Amino acid sequence: MISLRPEEERDYEKIFQVIEEAFRNVEHSDHQEHFLVEKLRKSEDFIPELSIVADFVNDDTGEEELVGHILFSKVTIENGLESFESLALAPVSVKPEYQNQGIGGHLIAFGHVIAQELGFKSVVLIGHEKYYPKFEYRKASDFGITFPFDIPDANGMAVELIENGLKGIKGMVKYPKEFGIE
Repeated sequence: MISLRPEEERDYEKIFQVIEEAFRNVEHSDHQEHFLVEKLRKSEDFIPELSIVADFVNDDTGEEELVGHILFSKVTIENGLESFESLALAPVSVKPEYQNQGIGGHLIAFGHVIAQELGFKSVVLIGHEKYYPKFEYRKASDFGITFPFDIPDANGMAVELIENGLKGIKGMVKYPKEFGIE
């Protein structure tokens, strides 16, 4: 059984390990995701309720093992005239031996619900063009949203958490300084 909950301070070391393991053999990774989460945790753009862990609970023994993590942090979408608040999903991590079992999807769906409850209207991400559309993500360019670096159009995505959550919002995503993107 999988249990989802906000991270706690006691989870930090396990989260670091889960993220490092999850991205160790990923081709399109700078292998710094675990350090990014540590930096974001100390930033003003960190939202504790949106740093979520997945615990695998052994039905026989009741033992829990932290097997996944997701982080949504504040970003803005700016067009020179206006600035709109949004969230960035980065990263979503599942221990390799637990991947392809739906845990990442549960983390994404749960995170969307919490984000919506907190009043957020949208999420942007850089990700796999075949995976994230399952969760209603579309090309960010369809909304008039761009990113401050070159990526294939299909990999920059956004989702509206509420109906028309991105209506009339166009511009470039501005990431917190912790992402290291100028």
